[in-house]
Amino acid sequence: MNEKGSVFGGMLLVVGCCVGAGMLGLPIVTGLAGFFPSLFMLIAAWAFMTLTGLLLVEVNGWFPERVNLLTMTENTLGKIGKAVCWITYLFLFYAVLVGYISGIGGLFTTFFQSAFSLRVPEWIGSLFFVLLFGWIVYSGTRRVDLCNRGLMVGKIGAFILLLCFGVSFMKPTLLLHFDPKYTFISLPLLIISFGFHNIVPSLVDYLKGDIKKVRFTIICGSLLTLALYLVWEVFVLALIPVVGENGLEMSLKHDREASQALTTVVGSSWISVFAQALAFFAILTSFISIALSLVHFLADGLKISYKRQENGYLCSLALAPPLCVSLFYPKLFFKALNFAGGICTVILFGILPVLMVFVGRRRRKESGYLVAGGKWTLSYALFFALFVLVLQLCNLF
Repeated sequence: MNEKGSVFGGMLLVVGCCVGAGMLGLPIVTGLAGFFPSLFMLIAAWAFMTLTGLLLVEVNGWFPERVNLLTMTENTLGKIGKAVCWITYLFLFYAVLVGYISGIGGLFTTFFQSAFSLRVPEWIGSLFFVLLFGWIVYSGTRRVDLCNRGLMVGKIGAFILLLCFGVSFMKPTLLLHFDPKYTFISLPLLIISFGFHNIVPSLVDYLKGDIKKVRFTIICGSLLTLALYLVWEVFVLALIPVVGENGLEMSLKHDREASQALTTVVGSSWISVFAQALAFFAILTSFISIALSLVHFLADGLKISYKRQENGYLCSLALAPPLCVSLFYPKLFFKALNFAGGICTVILFGILPVLMVFVGRRRRKESGYLVAGGKWTLSYALFFALFVLVLQLCNLF
């Protein structure tokens, strides 16, 4: 990759990585508590994930060459840290890719059914999009950036049109619902919905190691993500009631994400079209960002040097396993995202960055870029991560 990356392109990569399939489930899960408890949880999750993302930038700045999380954890936390990183990273992103590939197969089938009255098997859609966008990932970070920009235009366009056509159906009184006992159940999904950390090493490489630009890109990209989520929450929660046959409770029970719930509640064909388009672009923007970062992670772990294009073997290793799983078990969308968010994300992008920075600062006299706050910042991040981890473990058992 010889082209110089742009801050704007980097911001869109961050937003594209965050605003994906997780966004579709957010209002369904957070809406049980109500808008205002959800607002508090959104801000808390954003602050935590932005902070730990910046901690990863600090660690990445210690290395003059292109590295990924494996090298970072091994250098700071030794072989145990590297083993934890291997296991949680592969488990997390293979699970997420399974969810995304399954989701895009379902959308493919729905589109042909509604547009042409044709019943197309889900596996055809999954295979087609993995081959097409796998080739884009193989073409390198610059090609992924350009493709992501086009997908982001489509996603923002579908989002704006959905808002414009749906605003007349909104009932602001629905936003007054308040049930605090459900406040914390949304935290695992919120955490993964702000999960851009996997793209941090690729961003550092893309912006030629300019840590100030990377920091600015991450802060602006995460703030834009937060703003989009807030608008989305207001829109959906003012349309879908909590109770009822098509309410939030039943949608959560039957694994219906927000675009499906909106279509059912509003009953407008235009709402259906734009909701499906939003889901389509949301999944694809996340898919290519995650696939690219997984390829870079495997290259770092297997010590394969980078050339002009990504390694074809690594691209196959990143995409073939989740494709095979999704073909044999196509209904894993929500199950994959739910497990990935609560445990793997918190360990990989919450606990490990804190430990790496804590150990690295003690060893190094010259740290370069330093996240402000000292031990207080690290303590807050570690406490929050452990809280989410314990919360999810309690829900599982």
